[in-house]
Amino acid sequence: MKKMGNHSSITRKLCLSLALMLTVSLSLFAQDPAPADATAAPAATSGGDAVKGKELFNANCAACHKLDAKATGPALRDVASKYEMAWIYKWVKNSSDLIKSGDAAAVKVFEENNKAVMTAFPQLSNEDIDNIIAYTSEPKAEAPAAAAGAPAVDAAKASDSGISNNVILGALALVMAMLVVLLFLVNNVLRKVAKANGIEVEPKTPSLPIWKAFAKNQFLVLVTAILLLLSSAYFVYGYLMQVGVDQDYAPIQPIHYSHKIHAGDNEINCKYCHSAARVSKNAGIPSLNVCMNCHKNISEVAETTATPEYSKAFYDEQIQKLYAAVGWDKTTQSYTGKTQPVKWVRIHNLPDFVYFNHSQHVTVAGIECQTCHGPVETYEIQKQFAPLTMGWCIDCHRTTEVDMTNGYNKEYYQKLHDKLKKQYGGETKMTVDAIGGLECGKCHY
Repeated sequence: MKKMGNHSSITRKLCLSLALMLTVSLSLFAQDPAPADATAAPAATSGGDAVKGKELFNANCAACHKLDAKATGPALRDVASKYEMAWIYKWVKNSSDLIKSGDAAAVKVFEENNKAVMTAFPQLSNEDIDNIIAYTSEPKAEAPAAAAGAPAVDAAKASDSGISNNVILGALALVMAMLVVLLFLVNNVLRKVAKANGIEVEPKTPSLPIWKAFAKNQFLVLVTAILLLLSSAYFVYGYLMQVGVDQDYAPIQPIHYSHKIHAGDNEINCKYCHSAARVSKNAGIPSLNVCMNCHKNISEVAETTATPEYSKAFYDEQIQKLYAAVGWDKTTQSYTGKTQPVKWVRIHNLPDFVYFNHSQHVTVAGIECQTCHGPVETYEIQKQFAPLTMGWCIDCHRTTEVDMTNGYNKEYYQKLHDKLKKQYGGETKMTVDAIGGLECGKCHY
């Protein structure tokens, strides 16, 4: 009898190696990073409640004052160290009377801030003012350092996650390689056993290649050719139909403007900026003076405004671009007269042969901006929401019901509405196409 090789030793070694590798991998996966030490809470400010003071500051002072930067009024950080509390009480409750009395400090503050009259707050008690002063007396948080440290922590976490993933992938690859080797060894053993026992393995009979079998079947060849022609025509037609359609077009603007922050978080009405949409064919690009109605006093965003994609520094930089464009000096709270043009990139651009009137849709029809422009309150970067093709407009006119509660529509289309109800019976809905919404001359002059 022919002696067989001892393959059990090889298998045993492979199994032991696999077990050792899995043990090491599991021990690595089980190690969790140590929890970070909790940061010490800031010490409470004496002489008032800083938490209540922050609420009062945001409700009464934040419109004109900032803690660390000049706005309409001066910065209020550590203002208690500059003036006596008795004087602060009088100033907050009625600054005008204090100025008229000839108080030197009051007159100086008045002149240093472009003689802007501060709103009187007689409703604030001395305790309320103490709370506000406690909030303004808190030490400035090291925001840049914290912000700089945060990415490092995140990077460390990402690094740990990357190492773990690499270890997992490496372990899986090693297991697969070992399985292949084991299968190869088992196959060799089986062949040797068969040969030793005189068992002959029948060779595989060559079969006809699939491409030759396909070529001999003329019916399959014909059907395949027809399917290829039809599919090619379909894709060519789809490609040609998308020419000139700029759906989801979202260009980068010279000054980043977040609709999410303005229309979403702050709930600013679209027509506050795009006021021309009510009365004009075009919605219009808002003048930068409209932006300055708010941004005279908003020179930087709150820390909570920052996102993983856009930092606070990025948003503050965009406000500075706005100031440079309109020529605004935030330190003196005045215009310098030095302006810079802003070349906005147009997003929605209909062909020249198409006429679209915003006022007809916004004022007369009462259509919301989101119907055509999408959920703009969620867009960080504004994009073209709808395809704005002829088919898209026609489908809207065929399905949109005319609002008969609108005074304009009720006056002009009441007879037509009554005629349709009499003709078709019941509560017949009158869509835009019933009042001529599909006439060519409505959109093509």
